[in-house]
Amino acid sequence: MGVSNAIWNTEGQAKREAVREMFGRIASRYDLMNGLITFRLHNRWRAFSTSLLQLKPGDKALDICCGTGDFVRPLRRAVTERGAVIGLDFCLPMLEIAKSKSVAADALLLGDACNLPIASGAYDGATVGWGIRNVPDIDLAHREIARVLKPGARFVSLDMAVPRNKVLRSVSSVFCGRIIPAIGSLFGFREAYTYLPKSTERFMSREMLTESMQRAGFVECACKDLMLGNICVHWGRKG
Repeated sequence: MGVSNAIWNTEGQAKREAVREMFGRIASRYDLMNGLITFRLHNRWRAFSTSLLQLKPGDKALDICCGTGDFVRPLRRAVTERGAVIGLDFCLPMLEIAKSKSVAADALLLGDACNLPIASGAYDGATVGWGIRNVPDIDLAHREIARVLKPGARFVSLDMAVPRNKVLRSVSSVFCGRIIPAIGSLFGFREAYTYLPKSTERFMSREMLTESMQRAGFVECACKDLMLGNICVHWGRKG
């Protein structure tokens, strides 16, 4: 694939299809790579993000862009067996990995973040882990997430970020731009793991992402950097 039509240069429907195909190809190695490039800290970040939802036993939680289902476990702990946890993703091979791991979801649905096959006002909390960056229309995805939440329910988005500090940004650029693609190459996935830093560079800034959430109807929006600013968690409450 040439540079001009590389995954990170696609938009709209072309991006949706390219990203879905990419995740389908790497699904079998996704968990291994995720552990390597996050130094196995991603589950700790998911637990922290889940705590921001302020879920109660018996609540209903939705994990959008659920991938292989790692957000399901902390959500289940929060809502307990009295509640419900649904995982949704648009890539069937990723959902199949989630099913094979016996994650504690009540259901795993095939669906698109920009057109959720879910009734309005159905959930008490929603998460997205490393997913908003990949959707073709972030504003639309945020509106869809707000739509399916109950008034007052909270939403948390955990994703990549560019460090604010110049020195850390330079170090991150080397790690993400050279080392991560090199690790991906060991498994035959150099293009997919070149997409990671490229998509992060093109991703909304912290402030822009907050504004997108606010336009969708979220209030009390805030964000917090993790991993020296390479990861950022955003959250808000449906007004």
